Amino acid sequence: MSLVRWSRPSWARAPLLQCCRQVGARQPRRSLHLAPPFLLDDYIPRYQLLSSIEASKKRSRAYAHLSNCNLCPRLCGVNRYETTGVCLVGADVKVNVIAPHFGEEPCIQGHNGSGSVFFSGCNLRCTFCQNHDIAHQRNGFDLTPEQLAEWYIKLQDTGGVHNINLITPEHVVPQVALSILAARDMGLTLPIIYNTSAFDSLDSLELMDGLVDIYLPDFKVWSTNASRRLLKAVDYAAVARESVQEMQRQVGDLCFTADGIAKKGLLVRHLVMPGKEAEAEAEAIMGFLADQVSKDVFVNIMEQYRPAAHVGKPRKERQRRRQVTEPGGMQREVVEDDETHVRYAEINRPVTEQEVSSVRKAAERVGLWRFNDPPKHDGFAI
Repeated sequence: MSLVRWSRPSWARAPLLQCCRQVGARQPRRSLHLAPPFLLDDYIPRYQLLSSIEASKKRSRAYAHLSNCNLCPRLCGVNRYETTGVCLVGADVKVNVIAPHFGEEPCIQGHNGSGSVFFSGCNLRCTFCQNHDIAHQRNGFDLTPEQLAEWYIKLQDTGGVHNINLITPEHVVPQVALSILAARDMGLTLPIIYNTSAFDSLDSLELMDGLVDIYLPDFKVWSTNASRRLLKAVDYAAVARESVQEMQRQVGDLCFTADGIAKKGLLVRHLVMPGKEAEAEAEAIMGFLADQVSKDVFVNIMEQYRPAAHVGKPRKERQRRRQVTEPGGMQREVVEDDETHVRYAEINRPVTEQEVSSVRKAAERVGLWRFNDPPKHDGFAI
C-alpha cells in the first residue's frame, strides 16, 4: 500500500500562521542593520599584535628615514635633524590642533568624536586646499614623537574618543610610527586612522603596516594634467592608485563592531569638483576602485567643495592688451586692467547637485554599493 503525504490546505494553515505571528509578536525584535561580512565581534588594534622584535625594527627604520628622508614620493633626501624638504617640517612634528573632532564620517566620529591630530605642512600644494592655513603654512606647535604619544593617551583617557585620527601624516610618517609605538607602551588601546591625501610612497605604507587600523585616503584627481595643474605633483594619480591598492591589501574592506563604529579597513573619499573634466576624472576613479581595489570598498562622495586657497585669486598679471579699430580703419593697441581674469577659473564655483549625482551614479554603474549615506534607521551609516 502506497503512502500519500497529506498537505494542509491554505484555509487550514491560516489559523496556525496567525498563532505563530502572535507568539512572535511577544518576542523583542532586534535589527542591527549590519552586513554580516563586515561585522566584528570585537577588535584588537594591529599595533597591539606586533612583537617586540617587529616594533624594534620599525623604530630603527623610522630613525634611519629621518636621517635621509626618502619616504614621501618627493624623495627630498635631506637630513631632517638639520634641515627640511618640501614639507618644511624637521625631525619634530608641527601640530596645529589636537582635539575630539565631530566633522568626520558618522562611523568614524561616533558619539564621542574622533581623536584628531591636524599636522601642519603637507607634501602636496593643492591649489584648492580647504585647510590651506594649516597645510601650506607652518602654523602650530612642535612635538617630539614621545610628546605626541602623550597626547594620544589624553585623547583616550580624558576625551573618551573612539580612535586616534592622524590627519595629513604623509610627510611625518617616521615620527608618527615612533609615536604610535611609544603610545602602545603607555597604554593606548584605540584604533589608529591614517587620514591621507593618498600621496604616499609604498615604503612609507610598509613602515605603517601593522600600526594602522583604518586607512582614510582622499583620491583627488585621475589625470596627469590635473595632478600637475591642481596639486603641483605630476605623479599624484599614479602614486594614489598604487597607494590605495596597498592600503586595501593591508587592512581589507571597512568593518565595524555592533555599536556602528569602524574599527579596521579602507574608507576612500572623493571630493567632487566642478566641471565636466572633473566629472570624467571622478568616473575613472570610481571605475578603478571597483575593478582594481574592491567592489565592497566603502566610499564617501563628498560635496562640500568650495573655492579656497589660490582659486579665484587675481592673476599676478592683471592687465590685458587688445587691438581697437579707430574710425577710418586705423588700429591701435589698448592696455587695460582685467579685473575678471582670475586663477583656476574653471573651478572657481561650488559644485552642483547634478555634478554630485553624476559621480554617485557612475559609482553605482561600476558596482560600488557601500556609501557614506544618511542611515534609513536609528544608528550609523555602515
